[in-house]
Amino acid sequence: MIQITLKRSSIGASKTQRATLQALGLRKTGDTRTVKDTPDVQGMIRKVEFLLDVQEASK
Repeated sequence: MIQITLKRSSIGASKTQRATLQALGLRKTGDTRTVKDTPDVQGMIRKVEFLLDVQEASK
């Protein structure tokens, strides 16, 4: 599991990057979600990693 936190605003990001954040369940700065570590999610994180803080979730 991976814990992702939106650390920067999506203002100025492209439409596809904002859609990716929405698909990850992140709306506001400071929102945190725990997601499964799958190749699909890894690709989504790579697309917007400059806006995120990514950590390995503790069990």
